Amino acid sequence: MSGINKVMLIGRLGADPEIKNVSAQQTVAHLRLATSENWTDREGKKQERTEWHRVVVWGKLAELCGKYLAKGRQVYIEGRLQTRSWEDAQGQKRYTTEVVAQTVQFLGGANESRDVQSNASSSESFGPEPTFNSDDELPF
Repeated sequence: MSGINKVMLIGRLGADPEIKNVSAQQTVAHLRLATSENWTDREGKKQERTEWHRVVVWGKLAELCGKYLAKGRQVYIEGRLQTRSWEDAQGQKRYTTEVVAQTVQFLGGANESRDVQSNASSSESFGPEPTFNSDDELPF
């Protein structure tokens, strides 16, 4: 039996994207995303809790994140959770869980918004909020 592994987040970037070229044809972007929850406790005091998420974006989608995103920018991320392990310099096994993004939507004012998806059809017409696909040819 297979399951569902889907994550949807809206938050703000805590730092500029870290962009690396892992090969001549492959780019990866690492994002730090903060999501916040606000509530009023029983005493009537406003409370806030911030959760930090590690997000990994691959390919042309990563290149676009590097070009258009910056610290403080609000984004919508859709993807899947993935845990990986490695050995540190002291030989200790380390683990991290991160979101591997398939969709990144750049939120903000109407002139700033960009929608980037890894799975979509052919090239789109370009108005104020174009859609870019990592699987397709980019129009620029």
